[in-house]
Amino acid sequence: MNDRPDTKRLYTDLAWLWPMWGDHTTEYARYSDYAASLIRQYAQHPVKTLLNISCGGGKNIYNLKNHFHITGLDRSPAMIKLAVALNPECNFVEGDMRNFSLGKTFDAILMDDGISYMTSRADLSAAFACAFQHLKSGGVMVATPDVTAETFNQNDTACARSVECMRPDGIDVVFVENVYDPNPSDEQYEATMIYLIRENGRLRIETDRFTLGLFSLETWKQILFDTGFEIHQDKYVDGDSEYISFACLKP
Repeated sequence: MNDRPDTKRLYTDLAWLWPMWGDHTTEYARYSDYAASLIRQYAQHPVKTLLNISCGGGKNIYNLKNHFHITGLDRSPAMIKLAVALNPECNFVEGDMRNFSLGKTFDAILMDDGISYMTSRADLSAAFACAFQHLKSGGVMVATPDVTAETFNQNDTACARSVECMRPDGIDVVFVENVYDPNPSDEQYEATMIYLIRENGRLRIETDRFTLGLFSLETWKQILFDTGFEIHQDKYVDGDSEYISFACLKP
């Protein structure tokens, strides 16, 4: 991996763009329904409470809160602010997924794509261990990585226009995302974002960069197993895209 620093502006000064990137009422509803079905399929007791680790702007919570009493956790204050605005009836806590401590356990846990920000095996193991500690026995954690080493598509580029109903007056945005692995010998890749922001027709261009973890399927499964989970591997299909997902039971 090269030594260019991450910017992660989507979680700080450009967080206001997040509500416009993906419709929380439709696009995120499909995955939320899928995660809820996995939880109910494998849980060994009724599920009432759910901890959403790395909840971001709260779009999955918006679709899950009718099923569970939800607590959201994220390390970005800007994202928590968005999540609270979208889900004022839910609880939110600022914390790092690798070392948080809430002093309570939950019937189920959902790890959003924020798990991809674990860029080393040690970080991935710490995040799963922390989740394990906050899960009741007989409970289920669902984790869905963006990619594994086997599913990664080098130089893949996607483009999306902002959600119309979520745009402020006079604002239009196009989101461009490119993923690239500059060093296949390590377990990381980079995601580069370009935001084409038009304010009353006037264009400004902002950029963003993230370093993400890229682990083999076997590495994911081994770390989950070593943590103490009973692993059930599944597949989430979203249009032409397929994602490996794990339903992890705490015995």
